Amino acid sequence: MAGGKESPRQKMINMMYLVLTAMLALQVSNALLQKFQLLNNSLERANSAANGNNEKSVNAIRKEIQEKPGGAQYADVLQKAVEVRKITSEMDNYISGLKQEIVNAGGGLDAETGGVKNPSEEEKVAVLMVGDAKNGKGYELKKKLNDFAIQLQKFAAPNTKFPELAVDASQDPALAKTDEITKSKDFSELYFAQTPVPAALAVLSQKQSEVRRIEGEVLEYLASLVGLKEIKFDEIFAVVIPDSRSVVAGQKYHAEVAIGAYSKSITPRISINGSALPVKDGKGTYEVTASGGEFDKNGQLTRSYKAIVSYPSPDGTMKSVEKEETYTVLKPSVQIETASMPALYFKCANRLVTYSPGLGALYSPSFNGSGAEFIPGGSGKVTIVPNSAKVTMDVVNGGITLQSFPFPVRRVPKPTIKMFGNGSAVDERRGASASGLRTLGARAIADESFKATNPEDASFRVAEFEVNLARGTRKIGGGTFNGEANISGLAQQAQAGDRYVIVIKKVERKNFKGEIESVDVGEVFFTIPLN
Repeated sequence: MAGGKESPRQKMINMMYLVLTAMLALQVSNALLQKFQLLNNSLERANSAANGNNEKSVNAIRKEIQEKPGGAQYADVLQKAVEVRKITSEMDNYISGLKQEIVNAGGGLDAETGGVKNPSEEEKVAVLMVGDAKNGKGYELKKKLNDFAIQLQKFAAPNTKFPELAVDASQDPALAKTDEITKSKDFSELYFAQTPVPAALAVLSQKQSEVRRIEGEVLEYLASLVGLKEIKFDEIFAVVIPDSRSVVAGQKYHAEVAIGAYSKSITPRISINGSALPVKDGKGTYEVTASGGEFDKNGQLTRSYKAIVSYPSPDGTMKSVEKEETYTVLKPSVQIETASMPALYFKCANRLVTYSPGLGALYSPSFNGSGAEFIPGGSGKVTIVPNSAKVTMDVVNGGITLQSFPFPVRRVPKPTIKMFGNGSAVDERRGASASGLRTLGARAIADESFKATNPEDASFRVAEFEVNLARGTRKIGGGTFNGEANISGLAQQAQAGDRYVIVIKKVERKNFKGEIESVDVGEVFFTIPLN
């Protein structure tokens, strides 16, 4: 970027340079290659216009010297202007030659489309401009560009110091906040390594614009020496630069709407669909939250708007240029990763994780719906506690319902009741020792699949059970217990041939909230023969 006073055209070029630098950091796709090509075309048109204006400056100096009384004394000014044009043309022609070599590296131009045959070619560009041992033409280009700035500084206004036109990444203010790997690259590596043909051409066109800008600044100074005023741009056009033409519903669509090559003396009026935008430095910024609607089968819908730029013409009247812009809104998708089965368990903590590939970091959902309590957990997490046979969950992001999910609800599986004697499982068929069996315990064992998916809700216990010692048709004794039953008193009365009859009275489950609820397991009893 150049220092000092910047022309209106250069402010536009600077903006394009920032766009170019940002685009070079993105993953290359066909759409991005097309944007590089469009950017290069815009730069080449601007460079052509600048070249024409600079030629007009020299002709104006020549005319002023020829027609102005005593103009002959400024003959040296015209000589300097001609020399500036010569040096600049040589530099411009050199860069144009490099551009042709890069086009050739991409297979040349396609006769039918007029575009490069292989725009995605990167390796041949790198070999040409970077080389195997940093001996590519990019290093010669860097030296020539910086030497050019030094050459033209001799003809510029006193105290003018043109900055280097080609710098390494660590010296570029536009890359001050980039990563360390990028900062370590030199000029050639930064702009021509892993760079497709359209991007490399855009870089070279941008450098040509810098060359023409310095030429224009020097010629403007030389023109002032013979009493000429600054040459004003007379072609004005609308520029709309969106961040992207495709956004996901819920994201912001952002675009810069500007007047190209504007003059500081012109204060444009910019509007979108009739509504005025604030204008700063000749640009208006349009930002709107993309809304959803009737998406097509591909999950897309098209939005459009009209940008109008009005400016005062030299005759005092207002003139307007307008541009119709469209962008595509993509329907956001929501996906679910579940820690439990797709069917939810009634009155249990069913923990789910949701995410939206399209929204990415902008995904910050809330949850509501019917048939359940929805407890958000942050980062797309939600706990669903069903209180009905059917549950519908709505995923909402930024006030927009992205998607609704229906879930079936299943009852919690009943636990399996098992008896333990003296701490070990009791075999009802083999029985137990009449005198040796001293303790009995009834345990409620959770269903394995339920326990695996909902461990916080799989805590069961037998809260109450009855133990009776029976001999024939008579009841010898018994009692009601919870937890582990000490039956030493019954064991003293027990004889071989007797039996213990156990009846399960009450089973409970503790849920994820720590609440206790009764579990209906039906009629459960056990008979343990004694021997």
